Amino acid sequence: MAKAKGKVTFREDRCKGCELCTTVCPVNIVVMNREKINIKGYYPATVSDMDKCIGCANCATICPDTVIEVERVIEK
Repeated sequence: MAKAKGKVTFREDRCKGCELCTTVCPVNIVVMNREKINIKGYYPATVSDMDKCIGCANCATICPDTVIEVERVIEK
């Protein structure tokens, strides 16, 4: 059976730290990077474990600033 995987990229400089993306991730891997502050002065969103990403794109859909891009790959 094919397994869906995802690759998430963030435009961290555009993130305003609203944390909406962290609330919709079904595998709880989207988190705020508390060790970095972006050019706007916010903690940007990031992924804690990319291998667990299922490529659902919920995070990208809910993001009001189009900061997140998700590529979906089907592994056989």
